[in-house]
Amino acid sequence: MTASMTAFARQQSEHDFGTLIWEIRAVNHRYLEASFRLPESLRHLEGPLREQLRQRVQRGKVEAQLKLLGAPIADSSFNLNETVLKQLLSSTSSISAHFPHIQPLNPLEILRWPGLIIEREQDSKLMEEKTQALFATTLTAFQQQREREGSELQKLIEDRLTLVAALVAGLRNELPQILQAQTDRIKTQFAELQLQVDPTRLEQEIVLIAQKADIHEELDRLDTHIKEVKHTMQQTGQLGRRLDFLMQEFNREANTICSKAIVTSTTFGAVELKVLIEQMREQIQNIE
Repeated sequence: MTASMTAFARQQSEHDFGTLIWEIRAVNHRYLEASFRLPESLRHLEGPLREQLRQRVQRGKVEAQLKLLGAPIADSSFNLNETVLKQLLSSTSSISAHFPHIQPLNPLEILRWPGLIIEREQDSKLMEEKTQALFATTLTAFQQQREREGSELQKLIEDRLTLVAALVAGLRNELPQILQAQTDRIKTQFAELQLQVDPTRLEQEIVLIAQKADIHEELDRLDTHIKEVKHTMQQTGQLGRRLDFLMQEFNREANTICSKAIVTSTTFGAVELKVLIEQMREQIQNIE
């Protein structure tokens, strides 16, 4: 199954502690390069989230951002530890009895006393769980879009493969006539010049020219490459690099055909092959 390296997904969920919004976007890249933007209170989740991403994505430059609206740190409500508060008041009363002129305690200073405010651990744990769950949902949507785009890319490549196969078949059908025409042309030229040539030597030269112009081997390899591309696109994993290598092999055969061409129709066919190969290569650059 082919998958595109470019995609975007956005998911959000509402909770008592606020709103979570995940955005994941990706563009082409030779390897996997992931970056995360998280609120400071959730920065410690980057490791598990990065591993979760790595299990689903192999290539691409991926940016994942979490937005937290109405976070607990912005909530003005909190719980006081009554036991600590009573101990603090008792201690301050004893001190005030010995120092009657001491200034009264500032309530804001009291709130800074260690252990006086009970952290909302339950909300924090819940927020972590919801953050990871929403990331999993967003990542699934992200993957689905990559697969949809990959499916479209596969169709475009398969359309070009059909045209390549038609060109190969056309060149194969024309080849016997081209070689025969070349043989007849050489014999005619010798006859017109009235050159006395050993028939055996003439036949050897004609065979040599035919061998140099024979592109059956290149056409056979192109047919093999077409089958291999179709087979590769049905596999799973990182297909882009394998497909890119096959495009290089396609180009190699097209260049050889062009260099062996002895008629303009073969040259034009080779040029058209190179155009189709380049079109496929451009699409393959987007495949994971």
